[in-house]
Amino acid sequence: MRDDNPEIIIDQVIDKVGKNLVVGTPLAAGKPNHLLNALYRRVKNNPDLKLKIFTALTLDKPKGKSLLEKRFLEPMAERVFGDYPDLDYEQDRQAGTLPPNVDVLEFYFPAGKYLDNDYAQQHYICTNYTHGVRDAMDAGMNVFLQMVSKGTFEGRECYSLSSNPDISLDLIRLMQKRYSDDGTPFALAAQVNQNLPFMFGDALVNRDTFDFVLENPELEYRIFGPPKMAVSDRDFLIGLYISTLIRDGGELQVGIGAIGDALVYALLLRHQQNDVYQEILKDFGIIEKFGAVIDKLGGTEPFTEGLFAASEMVVDGFMELYEAGIIKRKVYDDLVIQRLINEGKIDETVTPATLDLILMRKGIHQAITEADFAYLQKFGVFRRNLDYVDGVITTPEGETLSNDLDNLDNRKRIYDYCLGDKLDNADVIHGGFFLGCQKFYDWLRLLSDEDRRLINMKSVQSINQLYGHEEIDRLHRKDARFVNTCMMMTLNGSAVSDGLDNNRVISGVGGQYNFVAMAQELPDGRSILNLRSTRITGKGETSSIVWNYANMTIPRHLRDIVVTEFGIADLRGKTDQEIIHRLLDITDSRFQQGLADIAKKNDKVSSDFTISSAFEQNRADEISGKLKKYKDQGFFAKFPFGTDFTEEEIFIGKALKILKKKKENPPLMIATILKAFFIPTDQKPYQKYLQRMKLDKAGSIEEKLYQKLLVYEFSRFEK
Repeated sequence: MRDDNPEIIIDQVIDKVGKNLVVGTPLAAGKPNHLLNALYRRVKNNPDLKLKIFTALTLDKPKGKSLLEKRFLEPMAERVFGDYPDLDYEQDRQAGTLPPNVDVLEFYFPAGKYLDNDYAQQHYICTNYTHGVRDAMDAGMNVFLQMVSKGTFEGRECYSLSSNPDISLDLIRLMQKRYSDDGTPFALAAQVNQNLPFMFGDALVNRDTFDFVLENPELEYRIFGPPKMAVSDRDFLIGLYISTLIRDGGELQVGIGAIGDALVYALLLRHQQNDVYQEILKDFGIIEKFGAVIDKLGGTEPFTEGLFAASEMVVDGFMELYEAGIIKRKVYDDLVIQRLINEGKIDETVTPATLDLILMRKGIHQAITEADFAYLQKFGVFRRNLDYVDGVITTPEGETLSNDLDNLDNRKRIYDYCLGDKLDNADVIHGGFFLGCQKFYDWLRLLSDEDRRLINMKSVQSINQLYGHEEIDRLHRKDARFVNTCMMMTLNGSAVSDGLDNNRVISGVGGQYNFVAMAQELPDGRSILNLRSTRITGKGETSSIVWNYANMTIPRHLRDIVVTEFGIADLRGKTDQEIIHRLLDITDSRFQQGLADIAKKNDKVSSDFTISSAFEQNRADEISGKLKKYKDQGFFAKFPFGTDFTEEEIFIGKALKILKKKKENPPLMIATILKAFFIPTDQKPYQKYLQRMKLDKAGSIEEKLYQKLLVYEFSRFEK
């Protein structure tokens, strides 16, 4: 049933499943906000109904808490996010006003968003991304709501799950199976939004997949697109180190954020301006220090074969790598064809040898069956405009051919009349969901159908693990590199990525554990965990490499490669003492000796251990000093792929970030306030920034305080 009114859709959903609604909805951009809001309002106003929402990564427009944050964020949010409608349940959750008949359960948070939200912390579900479907079904899910795009495929109207087939495909299948097993009612409802790119592959579903469809052009809205963030000097170095570990012809998984952008930038530099790239590697002594691991696992030359990408999240950086011709290695969902390609026996150009080798590998029969014929057409070995009836192949020109490949004369005629030009149904990207800036969504929408079909959005079960499809995945994922970020690394090789030692959750496990574990199961796969070597806490700047920590995401026995802005630590198969040595090599020098002393005290390194002289100068200013030469030439721009922030917002944002860090250290904040009030500073050079914050004419005491603080920080930038 289709309707243009979300209230009517919700009426039908409740009629079908009853008053106890356990609702699943995709993470990130795939939520149908109008349907969710209509459902939430209905339950909120009717205590006879119960609602449990099971999801992850609920997104809303940034609003800010303080006067400064609100004045900075609100104009930017209006410009960047446009008519994106916030979710009512999210506004109430943040305000602490969720009604007692509503529960919101999430298994992944936007990083740090709910650190101080008691309700969210108490209703967080710790699980692997691949287990989210299982947990949702165990919770009794009986409604699934999804945003979709509408289009046509091979002449029939259908829907695309677009950004989010990640859990949808499996949840729909399991609810249908449960209904056939025990009659448990369920409802599937979708909201059409043509701003959502129409993706092919596994994301395509029939029109009758959904029981109810909200289709109202007036309710279509801009897809949530977070603006690009600045890339720091140390982020660029982390990206540079990782880029040397990516092998040409391999597979890449990478996450969102500044470090992901830094890696993409470094890969582009390696491919497009290799002379500069090599010079940078030399200036930073990267080959000298880490040449052995780079030779063993990666490379520094431009990409010839190119990369295949398989990532739970298709990030906007993949757009840059695809356009540059780096992501271009095609894979095929067929064991015979993929083995032949991996062995170098065939490539995407179809020749008589292509058909012969498929026959030799028993991909088809000597006498081509109807199923063989369909298979050959699907993968482009045979032309699409051929017909097959009762063992006879007919061409558009009227030629008829036998299906017998044993007859050499007939086989030659098949070569002449039936073979296609190149293999078809290839993929260069596999993804579970996508999220990125508006430029990325525009790019996806404007891609030709041929190019968009190279991006296959799939179930996360097909992306994050090998189970059930291991043989083909092993062929696709040769030389796989799974790149993920963590917060802290212990000296025994454990990674802290999702929470703090007080059990407060920062984000979630997501797919990180899946990819780290998968890297261990692939003979040439490697997990690369990256982190900034230091972090700011209430105690000031501290090391992100620590002796021990009370929370852990990745256990020590899955240790692999760790990268900071100071280098690469290959930990796989190493002794505890070797692990400590290698991690100290990439630790900020201010903290090396203290950590080494703890290791000595606990007899985990020899008593005569000393820090290697090659790593005694691990300092942030060393990095910035060496990068300046290249920044002056136009490299390593703060926003390498552009940003939605204006010049004024970038300048103001820097001051706000500094003030936010100072607030975590009360004595430092008090000192800053005193300096701002008592050190004379000329406001005239900063009028446009103050006007942007509506502080050029401060009235209240609060406004005068913020005006003074901002001008003080602005003046420090110039000094």
